[in-house]
Amino acid sequence: MHASRGFRQSFLTLLTVLFATAAFAQATSTPAKPAAGQDKPAGQDKPAAGQFEPRVGQPGKDVVWVPTPQALVDKMLDMAKVTPNDFVMDLGSGDGRTVITAAKRGATAMGIEYNPDMVELSKRSAQKEGVNGKATFVQADLFKADLSKATVITMFLLPSINMQLRPTILNLKPGTRIVANTFTMEDWDADETQSVTDNCSSWCTALLWIVPAKVQGTWKTPQGNLTLTQEFQNVTGNLSGTPITAGKLNGDQISLTVGGTTYTGRVNAAGSAIAGGNLSATKLN
Repeated sequence: MHASRGFRQSFLTLLTVLFATAAFAQATSTPAKPAAGQDKPAGQDKPAAGQFEPRVGQPGKDVVWVPTPQALVDKMLDMAKVTPNDFVMDLGSGDGRTVITAAKRGATAMGIEYNPDMVELSKRSAQKEGVNGKATFVQADLFKADLSKATVITMFLLPSINMQLRPTILNLKPGTRIVANTFTMEDWDADETQSVTDNCSSWCTALLWIVPAKVQGTWKTPQGNLTLTQEFQNVTGNLSGTPITAGKLNGDQISLTVGGTTYTGRVNAAGSAIAGGNLSATKLN
């Protein structure tokens, strides 16, 4: 076990070094001319004399800054099915492009960014794009931010930071959508993974997770006791001794196949009852 843990830490350290090295290489090389709209953030023109200008690879509190390509920003928001009813939070919002793009879709969006210069840059960009009423930016530590109001969270962070955030994310309201650029949350498999090839040459993979309801335990149903063992969105167990052959959570929606019959229902906000389909259950413990 200790050897495995040591390997994991070494691997994450290597990823950090590679991430920083790639960012530095991108920052110090002569870039090819990007395709129209590929890498230029919305609303960001050449800075006026004396104004802050961001540099790819610049150091930050937890990671160096590497912008998510605009093509992937669009894909991430598509995967999360962002609508005007959503409250989107971008953790480590950088130059503000994800927040601004979400606001252009009608969502209320907030960027959490530690660098105050990046925050001011993002505010100016949002104003130029006419979405400053929908897009806000806060200078804050992402580990101390209140994420409870978010329906969608976007991020481009290293795996080690994703893992530090994971316990907080798993305690958010079931159904909250999490979309990340490239990096995983280890053994919590993504619900969906997509890559883009047009107008994207690096950091082009998006991963979506949907926060699952907590259902582990014993439930009382008309068919007998239902025992559930949960590993993130995957569920195993048995119904009156008959094993569950397929069990899945999609937010607060649960689907179980037992003995050739598929049962579906919705877990209530308190996590104490399941109803709304052909599965009716009350939590015992």
